[in-house]
Amino acid sequence: MKESKINLLPQNEFEKTTMGRVLRWTLSSFRIIVIITEMIVMAAFLSRFWFDAKNSDLNEILGQKQATIEGFRETEKEFRLVQQRLEILSKISEQIPLSSYLKTTTSFLPPDVSLTSVSLSDDSFIVIGSSGSERGIAQFITNLESKYKEVTLSNIDTSTKNESFLVFTLNIKK
Repeated sequence: MKESKINLLPQNEFEKTTMGRVLRWTLSSFRIIVIITEMIVMAAFLSRFWFDAKNSDLNEILGQKQATIEGFRETEKEFRLVQQRLEILSKISEQIPLSSYLKTTTSFLPPDVSLTSVSLSDDSFIVIGSSGSERGIAQFITNLESKYKEVTLSNIDTSTKNESFLVFTLNIKK
């Protein structure tokens, strides 16, 4: 038995016509376009795994850096607070020559006397401090009298925090 082939597009005559050539070119071109499109889709699909791995790595690095920043948050707050205090102190020291009075006053401090606060007015300043003994306060007053015009003990009392200490207030005229 003889095999017969059925070809719906006649090869000889149809390929010679313009319509036949356009149809053959279109069919072969679409085949190439489909293959190229499939290659692009496969490349995009495979590159997705690489991008996912990169994204995961970047998220991990970001998490580590956020943890580092969170760890320094309290230190940063404290640092900014100290900077604010230093700015305030520098502004005050520019306006009022308190630092020279403070240096002079602290140079006369006996070992058992400590200062709590110093406030300055036009012609005098007030020193509040504490001491372990009356002798320390007396020595401090004597030392200050050698430098300033008038030193007056305006208040002396026992400390509320520690009864073994005496809290005193001195008015010093420049």
